[in-house]
Amino acid sequence: MSRPWRIEYEGAFYHVLSRGNEQRDIFYDDNDRGLFLDTVGETVERFEIDVFAFVLMSNHLLLRTNRANLSKTMQWLGVTYTRRLNNRHGRSGHLFQGRFKSILVENDAYMLELSCYIHRNPLRAGMVKRLGNYRWSSYLVYAYGRKGVEWLKTDLILSQFSGRERNRAYREKVQVYSGEERRLRENIRHGLYLGAEQFVDRIRSNYLSGEAHKEIPQQRKVAKRSNPGEIFKQACILLDCDLQKYRTSQRIYG
Repeated sequence: MSRPWRIEYEGAFYHVLSRGNEQRDIFYDDNDRGLFLDTVGETVERFEIDVFAFVLMSNHLLLRTNRANLSKTMQWLGVTYTRRLNNRHGRSGHLFQGRFKSILVENDAYMLELSCYIHRNPLRAGMVKRLGNYRWSSYLVYAYGRKGVEWLKTDLILSQFSGRERNRAYREKVQVYSGEERRLRENIRHGLYLGAEQFVDRIRSNYLSGEAHKEIPQQRKVAKRSNPGEIFKQACILLDCDLQKYRTSQRIYG
């Protein structure tokens, strides 16, 4: 059975996505959403991670590992939340669909782009008509300066805007971001990285010095160049988006 290639190091940035088993909801009500955020807060302390943005639908998290421990972090979060939700609702069995998906992100500039992308998810999914109407994401903290969960770190992303009205600048960027989504997907390399080709070269040099592992298809893709169409397709899978749907994007208002 194939398995994902987890590249872990201190200070690494990631976009992490977890879906419900058989495409089912992983939240039954708002109390479950609160329970998940509480569990993320415990994860932050236990594994020394920084969380910069989140959207609770299928789970999207933007985070940094201050230790080389992404797999252990996500395993603990998934198992702990599943156990607590099962106890709360008297259910049993798996909650999440297999292994989590992750994109290794080159630097904080790409984290800004990803935050805009994932914050727009509730609107793209037709859950709300305005992003400001969706409670269960970090968008309101970024766009309007609302109080959020204590463990959310916003300075890394908001510091990329000059001037005093950074929340307004962030909101305006999200409003016009549809024109930049294709560029974001095109910068996802081999279904693994978000960054420039030089970043991919460094990862290849540091983490793929020998032969590609036969059970890790992503290593084989990195070892040889993939065609652009396949790379774009893999990016859409990782970002949880519909390839056909996003051929024509429209302006979205927050």
